[in-house]
Amino acid sequence: MRTRSTRWLAWLLYIGALALVALAAGLWLMVHRPIAGAAGYGYWREGMVTTLAFATVGALITTRRPEHPVGWLFLGAGLVGAAQLVTGELAAAFLAASGPSAGVAVAAWASSQFQMASVGLLVGMLLLFPTGRPPSRRWWVLVWAVAASVVLTWVGGFAPARYEDFPGVENPFGIAGLATVLKGVANVGGLLFVVGVLGALASVFVRFTRARGLERQQLKWFVYAAGLGFAVLVLPTPIPGFLEWTLAPVGLSAAAAVAILRYRLYDIDRIINRTLVYGVLTAVLGLSYAGTVLVLGQLFGDVGERTPSWVVAGATLAMAAVFRPARRRIQAVVDRRFNRRKYNAATTIEAFSARLRDQVDLDTLTTELLVVTDKTMQPTTVSLWLRPPDKVSKAHAPHWDY
Repeated sequence: MRTRSTRWLAWLLYIGALALVALAAGLWLMVHRPIAGAAGYGYWREGMVTTLAFATVGALITTRRPEHPVGWLFLGAGLVGAAQLVTGELAAAFLAASGPSAGVAVAAWASSQFQMASVGLLVGMLLLFPTGRPPSRRWWVLVWAVAASVVLTWVGGFAPARYEDFPGVENPFGIAGLATVLKGVANVGGLLFVVGVLGALASVFVRFTRARGLERQQLKWFVYAAGLGFAVLVLPTPIPGFLEWTLAPVGLSAAAAVAILRYRLYDIDRIINRTLVYGVLTAVLGLSYAGTVLVLGQLFGDVGERTPSWVVAGATLAMAAVFRPARRRIQAVVDRRFNRRKYNAATTIEAFSARLRDQVDLDTLTTELLVVTDKTMQPTTVSLWLRPPDKVSKAHAPHWDY
């Protein structure tokens, strides 16, 4: 397909995803709240936000790099996820209005099938990110395993079953005579899916250990977003639960878009550095503040409502006083551990500055300056030109190459 045609197709699919999400939101508003017992649709906001994120990122990538399969996988996951939301909300709306019926059962069955397809597309994206192909030919086995797991799960969807999210609703397409066989097929599909997920995570790890240059920077964005999302979910934070469950998929989507479109790609090193510094700084100051208030509160009052106000004020002022020194110290430790080149460059420049105060010989100073420049910047060539005095001809101006 021509580039213009693929862009039109991408925008049409994106508009379709937006329309489906809007329809799902309207259906939810008709019901006002998820039905009793429909726990899966208590997360309708998270589903809508993540679906919009996937579809938006997919549209951005496919319109700018239509040859890249990751963009189409994102767009497909957003579109199929939107279809899953619509069918699920249809089932919830009809069940709340008239109870279990054939329409509710069909919508519930379709929702479960769409859900598996959406997750399969995202796992495939992990296997192909960021180059658009697996790490090697042997890894294509996992891609086919994920595709087979989706197909087998679809086939297993014809086994008789009840839907926990929709009380009293049974599979309308269940074949009782093949229940054992279909459940076995579904179990095989589930096993292949687990293998595919573990393989996809392993592929990201293998890529990251082998990657260099541009690909490594792309993977840094993805790994950073994944680590940050995991930390938000695991560590205690004041972030509401709704945002906790949307930050990870939205962050991963945004990181994938930056990595593939290569927009400000090399800023990730600075972002990781600042995250480490201020994350550690926040933890250190928070623990120090809590410890100071606890100790002083025990000595001069009770911890809690009866803690003297001057204790809180004093602890706050103490943390404000040590903020900048602590930040500089933590910054130095992070640079020394994770950014050795920058740390070595700063150390070299600092040592040269100390010698500069005592050095008066121009030739020695010039040689040292060229050496320092080579160590810190590592250029291909270094050339130093000194402006001659007004009375000296420019033809006799001193010039050094290194």
